[in-house]
Amino acid sequence: MRIALAQINPTVGDIRGNLAKIRAWTRHAAQEKADLVVFPELCITGYPPRDLVEQAHFIEKNKQALQELTRHVTRPGVIVGFVDTNPVQGQKGLFNAAAVLAGRKVVAVRHKTLLPNYDVFDETRHFASASSNTPITLFGKRLGLTICEDMWHVRDVWPHSPYRRDPVAALAKMKCDVLINISSSPFHRGKTRLRLDLVRSHVQRWRRPFLLVNQVGGNDEVLFDGHSFALDAQGQVLGQAQGFREDLLLVDTAKTGEQAWLDEPDIGQVKDALVMGLRDYARKCGFKKVVLGLSGGIDSSVTAALAVEALGKDNVLGVSMPSQFSSQGSISDALKLSKNIGIKLISMPITSVFSSYKQSLKKAFGKRSEDVTEENLQARIRGTLLMALSNKFGMLLLTTGNKSEISMGYCTLYGDMNGGLAVISDVLKTIVYEIGRLINERRDIIPVACFTKPPSAELRPNQTDQDSLPPYEVLDAIVEAYVEEGKDVDDIADLGYARPLVEKILLTIDRNEYKRRQAPPGLRISEKAFGMGRRMPIARGEFR
Repeated sequence: MRIALAQINPTVGDIRGNLAKIRAWTRHAAQEKADLVVFPELCITGYPPRDLVEQAHFIEKNKQALQELTRHVTRPGVIVGFVDTNPVQGQKGLFNAAAVLAGRKVVAVRHKTLLPNYDVFDETRHFASASSNTPITLFGKRLGLTICEDMWHVRDVWPHSPYRRDPVAALAKMKCDVLINISSSPFHRGKTRLRLDLVRSHVQRWRRPFLLVNQVGGNDEVLFDGHSFALDAQGQVLGQAQGFREDLLLVDTAKTGEQAWLDEPDIGQVKDALVMGLRDYARKCGFKKVVLGLSGGIDSSVTAALAVEALGKDNVLGVSMPSQFSSQGSISDALKLSKNIGIKLISMPITSVFSSYKQSLKKAFGKRSEDVTEENLQARIRGTLLMALSNKFGMLLLTTGNKSEISMGYCTLYGDMNGGLAVISDVLKTIVYEIGRLINERRDIIPVACFTKPPSAELRPNQTDQDSLPPYEVLDAIVEAYVEEGKDVDDIADLGYARPLVEKILLTIDRNEYKRRQAPPGLRISEKAFGMGRRMPIARGEFR
């Protein structure tokens, strides 16, 4: 059977637009002489639809779209994800579903069995689990169809599996010719190799060809990388789609795989994910242009370069806002970067505004000495100016804080945290440098000084980040162990870090949850990002 995997980028809630996209890619598959074209999980509604599914009108429009699509499907057949209703009383009223269409009718409908309820997933909030699943006969072949999480019960590959049922095994035992999985599987570092290992484990056990189609694109914080692929019955690669862009992968299940698996460098995937996520967030929210502050540091430089790649140089505005504490080197580095990437840079010095603020507060503050309050004032002045530009010109304001700083609360509410999208908020500082070096691979786009000078917020004379933070190599390792890997004080200290330092860092991370709760959405590239995937209380006691 010639099967096309249509790796598309749907928009959540845009049912008409998603339907038009599905029909266009079906025509493309027909031109390629496919027998069947397979689309990702919930592609009619977009994934994740979240509480949109609580609106009856939304569910009805999604079902009408399926009916309209069905009327136009002859051959190739189509497998498409949608939200189905559950007639059984006493259960959740909806199913995460897949419909098989051919000959202008619905040949079969299958429901998702394993419903993830961890990290960014909340499917048990809305959906009921399938009670059974059986193969589907189409064009003389028996297809075993599963939906995303249904293939993740492989404990020797993914030991975190919380499930007892194995839908793939159940289908394989019923003599399927081909196993197919439709996914909206979010990206994080290392995810593409993990999916390959999972599918290969199923193939090695059941000796069936296995095809996986995955959604691509960014929907709010969650990024989908695509990387759809197919393996033959021996686990060899039949085909592999591109990452981070729409693609149509055509495979013949009767053939044997002869391709080598193409591994992309980890840091390259992270950069591509951020570019895609920024582009989609702006486009799907109706923004054409972005604005950001350029301090001359590595974080704002990397963010600006990513924005240019995502949206084009004419759609990015940089703003330099020097104070009396800004070094001449930082000012010139911001100017040099703007010229290297071809964006407009405007200068708005804040020294006089800062002096005016201090004068206004002088009587109220009395004889108290200057401290972090005055440092934060500078950040808030800059944030106000950037928001004014955003409002006046209808530009999306990008924040430039990284995960290391945000972990420690090394950021200012209503200041440098102002914005509509936090592009690198899930990127540790050491990884920001890696992305910067990748950007500079062909030529020096980011000034060399951004990599060599000590990081500094430049809010007081001779300030550096390491005045109040440990070296980023140490901080990042501890943040990664605690936030992303779930290790506690003893576990992290056993890795060789001083226990008092570990205790201080973990306590600081916990105490700054209130700041992160007020931050703009950030693009997720790790297994555990701040935001919707890490739901910590603000008001809490210390249990260590």
